[in-house]
Amino acid sequence: MIMRYKFEIGCVAFLVLAFILTQLGLNRFFFFAGFAVLQFIMIATAWNILGGYGGYINFGTAGFLGVGSYTSIALIQWSNVSIVPQIIAAAALAGLLGLAIGYFTLRLKGVYFAIATLALAIVLETVVNNWDFVGGAAGISILPTRKPELLGAVIVDRKIGVFGNYKEFLFFLIAGMTIFSVWVARTIEKGKLGRGLNAIKDNEEAAESMGVPTLRLKLIATTISGALMGAAGGIFPSYLTFIDPLTAFNLEFAVYSLAMPMIGGTFTWIGPVLGGLLLGTVQQVAIVTISSELNLLILGVVLVVFVTFAPHGLVGWFMKKN
Repeated sequence: MIMRYKFEIGCVAFLVLAFILTQLGLNRFFFFAGFAVLQFIMIATAWNILGGYGGYINFGTAGFLGVGSYTSIALIQWSNVSIVPQIIAAAALAGLLGLAIGYFTLRLKGVYFAIATLALAIVLETVVNNWDFVGGAAGISILPTRKPELLGAVIVDRKIGVFGNYKEFLFFLIAGMTIFSVWVARTIEKGKLGRGLNAIKDNEEAAESMGVPTLRLKLIATTISGALMGAAGGIFPSYLTFIDPLTAFNLEFAVYSLAMPMIGGTFTWIGPVLGGLLLGTVQQVAIVTISSELNLLILGVVLVVFVTFAPHGLVGWFMKKN
């Protein structure tokens, strides 16, 4: 019985561990860096739902993250909405955007689809650059809300419920969101949607001729992927406390979201988790010990190594060894 639910037990254990870490009085940098690593895992997992399972290379990650970020900012500016409703609204809007964009672009294939999704991020950044309500090109500072949270926690004297500070609360919140995104990806992989997406990846024409509803499955995948990315973006402004279009729609996110599943392995849910954990940790260590400007150089070196020696990612390499 325990072995049957080992994944669920592992998820609960991870959340318990995340909560315990917030109670140990650690340096805030650990929560700041941990947040970044967990967000990387969530982004990689979301990307892999369409890019890994379905084979549609998506360069629009920055667009969905930016939409999520600026949905939160708009809600804060409008009525100082608290963080959990921000994330829910960001996920809903990004999911709808994924559905709409998917309907018009998923008939394209290969490089044409990739270019179309890349253009999405650029267009959205241009729109936000000229939207003064959310700060425009100059950006906007975000202060932690002092309104009661949906989860029942209240910020008092820089504490939020049982958490020592807001960064600890955000770390625990992103831990829960990451677990949820991994659970969604694993459920898709083992269900009919995952099998259908794999059929599309192998041969879309053959899958369609066998009765697989290819467009519907791709739209579902795009919607779920966009919603998870939007949720990851929805918590971003509170984490950074300052956001501008260049940061929210940073095209480096598109590169990272593609690289992490490739490093870990795109054919299973654990691949993006391993890739995000490895790349996110290396990035945070490099920022502290070397320079934040070398991130893309390090990413390039890591990609070359994995493409050369482990073309199917860490998971594929271990499976081959065994």
